[in-house]
Amino acid sequence: MIAIATILQSPSQRAMWCSMAEPRPVSLSQNVQQRVPPPARGDLTGCPWHDVKAKLREVGLRPTRQRMALGWLLFAKGDRHVTAEMLYEEATRAKVPVSLATVYNTLHQFTEVGLLRQVSVDGSKSYFDTNNSQHHHFFIEDKNDLLDIPAADVLLGKAPAPPEGYEIARIDVVVRLRRKQG
Repeated sequence: MIAIATILQSPSQRAMWCSMAEPRPVSLSQNVQQRVPPPARGDLTGCPWHDVKAKLREVGLRPTRQRMALGWLLFAKGDRHVTAEMLYEEATRAKVPVSLATVYNTLHQFTEVGLLRQVSVDGSKSYFDTNNSQHHHFFIEDKNDLLDIPAADVLLGKAPAPPEGYEIARIDVVVRLRRKQG
């Protein structure tokens, strides 16, 4: 297995790795029915390195080495929910030299431009979701794990009117689960 840090530093390794990928258009998150359209420029190639770069440029972020590495870790595995700490551990195992603060900052930048959704399950615990389509979540309390619920599976009644000068940006439903007793 080639470490991400090695690929980041070596254009020849990047080219070799990307040439092994199937040259096909790919949405970087493939497991959920409802999708946000892939980048309109048609830059997706099936190579995670180039696809992450295209995603970053599409939303106006400069593809720095750290953003590329973290984006690669986030989006190459399909739809998933991660905390900053989980991503930091993955980056450390992949020998990507980033601090926890950089991971937090990058996750918040990706969220601000719409590449991720932030899901708060407790006042102090936030997950970042690579599936930014409209959907809701189950939170499994004893495992601290999130699972997607398709938006069509949750029926919402009338939403309250927002205060003057505000609009509803999004409604998130988090259904908390625990194992049945007995």
